[in-house]
This record gives sequence, structure tokens and C-alpha cells, in this order.
Amino acid sequence: MNLLRLPTYGRDGLLNVIVETPRGARAKLRYEPDRGIFELSRPLQLGLSYPYDWGFVPCTRAPDGDALDAMVYQEIATYPGVVIPCRSIGVVHLTQRRPGSPEEENPRLLVVPEHETRWTDARALDAGVREQVERFFEIVVSTTDKKVRITGWGGPDDAGDLVARTREAFERG
Repeated sequence: MNLLRLPTYGRDGLLNVIVETPRGARAKLRYEPDRGIFELSRPLQLGLSYPYDWGFVPCTRAPDGDALDAMVYQEIATYPGVVIPCRSIGVVHLTQRRPGSPEEENPRLLVVPEHETRWTDARALDAGVREQVERFFEIVVSTTDKKVRITGWGGPDDAGDLVARTREAFERG
């Protein structure tokens, strides 16, 4: 089964988010659809781990050409390949640049599992949590050739627009 081809939305209109790298992982995992496996992408810096489950929304294509990245804001860790029905609560807007290439958008969707009722807008998260999420996104790429710049936060409406745009991009091929 190719997890990238699961429907974007599942039951009750909730987003399907597929976990690639679980909360607490000290290495980035990446889904390889041609082989149907999760593969080690790279280790993280010493002492760094994923603060929340990390994955993607199927049948989407973000500006970087990959499926839309999603961070699942919850207090538990799951496992690679788990599908979590989620609601979008916001977007961390960021750009990335590789040496010799132009800067490109690469937004990160923030979602919560369907049972989470405390959070409806990522902009309402504690300022300290938002700052730590931003630092994570900056630091996690420090062992790659990418440079990341945070450009702002958006709420649930921005998140819905982002999902719609990335679904359209996927459908266009």
C-alpha cells in the first residue's frame, strides 16, 4: 500500500496524518513509497529529539514537492505508519534555502488528534511552546545543507487554505 495515496480526509471530515517520525525520536525517518517502508533519513544533533509526532498529509504536494508536513500536537508518541485523524489548528510559515538555490516556502501544518479539545488555534498556544517549535524547525535541519527562516504563524483558516492548495497541487500532478 502506498500511504501517500490514502485520502487526505477520512471519517467525519478529519485530516488523515501519517506519522513518519514519532515524538521522542532522535533520528528522522522518511516514508519511501516505492518500497513501502520507513527508512532512516538522518540522525538528529546530539540531545535533540522530535517534540511531537511528525508526518505528512496524503494526497498533497507542498511547495518543496513533498507531501505537506504535519506536526501532531499531543502528549503521547505513536509509531511510524500510524494514521491519526486530526483537525488543523495552524501553520508555521517558513522558508528554506539550499546553497545555490532560491529560497522556497516549506510551511509546517500543526494539527491535533480528533479527541483533543483544548486547542483550536495554534496562535493561542503558549508563547514558549511556539518559540520552542520554531527553534526545533531551525535546529533540526542544521546537519543538512538547508537554511530555514520562520516567517510567521497562521491559524486554522490559513491551515485549511494550505491543505486545499496542496491538494490541488497534488491533483495537477
